[in-house]
Amino acid sequence: MKLRNIKTNKFIALAFAATLLFGCEATRNANNKQKGAVIGAGSGAVIGGIIGNNVGDGNSALGAIIGGVVGGAAGGYIGNRMDKQAQRIEQEIPGAEVERVGEGINVTFDESSGVYFDTEKYNINAKSQETLNKLADIFKEYPNTDILVEGHTDDTGSDSYNLTLSKNRAQAVTNYMVSQGIVKGRFDTKWYGETQPKYDNTTPDGRAKNRRVELAIVANEKLKEEAKQATQQE
Repeated sequence: MKLRNIKTNKFIALAFAATLLFGCEATRNANNKQKGAVIGAGSGAVIGGIIGNNVGDGNSALGAIIGGVVGGAAGGYIGNRMDKQAQRIEQEIPGAEVERVGEGINVTFDESSGVYFDTEKYNINAKSQETLNKLADIFKEYPNTDILVEGHTDDTGSDSYNLTLSKNRAQAVTNYMVSQGIVKGRFDTKWYGETQPKYDNTTPDGRAKNRRVELAIVANEKLKEEAKQATQQE
């Protein structure tokens, strides 16, 4: 499993090298909306193909975002709306790690950033409810997006135990959001146990950051169609 992660990272590096090759000058001083358009018009198809086919059936937040790129002027239209949604998340949930990637948003919650699970637990506690309530309100403001929810753990404990724990935590987040009025069909819930660490599992801080729930927010088909129609009229 670790070998597969290394392979995936190599493909991601190649993909972003493609971005530099096709759009370095154009993207150097661009804002996120402009970057969405440039990536789509230049190397988005290359990046989407490489990452989408090499992250294990699209099983990562990054793969979900880049693999679904629209590109061109429509990508810029989508990027503009994602800029606004990302800004709202940053304002309402300052502890979350919010990254704008291509035409989507990657949001990471760890033990210090608003969605916290007690040791070996997966219930949504009061602190996490407060954060998820804010996130649910934002999702209601931007209904034309789909959300991938991923559960991850550190490497303490057995592979099977961690896989189950990450599954329970990811499903708990999805179920809570649905209970707050977000349409269930917007969610795709996945879990990976300890197989996708972002940080060093040999340190307490690294393990804490690896115990995380990660979200990928992408345009749904309605927004993609809206973007295409809007940009065709320009």
